[in-house]
This record gives sequence, structure tokens and C-alpha cells, in this order.
Amino acid sequence: MALKVELKPGEKLLVGNCIITNSDQRTRLFIEGQAPILREKDILTPTTADTPAKRVYLAVQIMYIENNTDVLRREYFSLINDIVTAAPSSMAIVDRISNDILTGALYKALKSAKQLIQFEQDLIENAASRGASLSAGDQDR
Repeated sequence: MALKVELKPGEKLLVGNCIITNSDQRTRLFIEGQAPILREKDILTPTTADTPAKRVYLAVQIMYIENNTDVLRREYFSLINDIVTAAPSSMAIVDRISNDILTGALYKALKSAKQLIQFEQDLIENAASRGASLSAGDQDR
């Protein structure tokens, strides 16, 4: 069964180690085979991986693209150790990512890593809103 991908005008797609750029109209592609495939919106670079969870995603992304979990294994475990130490509540997501990596389900690990990014963002927003309420409370005094 082929993977169906619809691209917007100008959208890019990574297939294997090739970047495909769509022309000026919507395109539908049917892709068969075993190559890593990522949409432009799902690709992080070292520059855009600016949070701990995004760095985990980047490590998993590289493992997926290279189809090699050994490539960043040490860095990955160091990154997740830092995240779990800072936010123990992230353990369930980190376990899912690690299990997916260990079973060779690297695309699934990438999707779980995306959930870790959202979890991290939610934690940051929650901390910011609590900080704002604490500051507002200080003004009442």
C-alpha cells in the first residue's frame, strides 16, 4: 500500500536523503518503498531545536533519516535523562519514545517526540501563567 502525500505549492518533502520541492500548484504523490519521509513542517534543524524536547526530537529525527539508532544513542539518553530529571512527569512520553526506538519503530518514536515537545510547551505555559498570577498577587499587597 502506497503512502499518499499531498503537497501545497512550494512545500518541501524529504524522501530518503533527497529534498523534493513542489511547484506552484497542489500535488498528490503516492510513495511506495522503505525510505524515510518527512514533510518540511516536521523537520527540525540544529538551529530550530532550541529546547530540550526539540533536541530529543532532532536526535530521533536523525536516527530515523539515517535508519540507525546507534548514530545518536549516547546523546539521546543524555537528553532524556536531563528532561526526566527536570520534569519527572514526562516519564511516560519518554518511555514511549525509548520503546519505539528499541523496537525499531523510528517514525512512531518521532511522533511520540512531537508529543514531548507539546508537553514541554504546556509545562512552560503553565509555569508562566502561575508566575503571572503570583506577580499579580504581590501587587495586591
